[in-house]
Amino acid sequence: MIKKNINLFLFFLIFSLFTHCTNGDKTISCFPNTSINVALDLGLPSNQNLASINGYVYVPAGPLSGTRGLIVINTSQGFVAYDRNAPHICPSESSTLEVVDDFYILCPDDGAQWLFNGQPIGDKAAGRPPKSYPAQLIGNMVYINYN
Repeated sequence: MIKKNINLFLFFLIFSLFTHCTNGDKTISCFPNTSINVALDLGLPSNQNLASINGYVYVPAGPLSGTRGLIVINTSQGFVAYDRNAPHICPSESSTLEVVDDFYILCPDDGAQWLFNGQPIGDKAAGRPPKSYPAQLIGNMVYINYN
């Protein structure tokens, strides 16, 4: 009976570790889950950088733009919006993602890096790409929505 209880306990412990560490979008369990609803007018000077491939803008944090804001990038395949929360560690004062040298995304907390397409550089990101949100160009507006 004791052996059965120990085996059952170990099963639930291992199961909870696997289900607690990640969720379906490959972020860690402490990743903030927020609704996103942002519209960017490409005609505004503040969004001018999005007119070129690999151009990006930061969207400040707000009620519908995430707890740390977004990085919106114009890639060769269209627009992509990344959450500025690091996907591989729990949020801290220094874990807000930022663009470095107009070339890659960096987590200042531990130095993890990603290319603009979300591909991790090295192993610090634990294979997790930044959380991305659907971004769609309609006319002169980029719409980013996630519920």
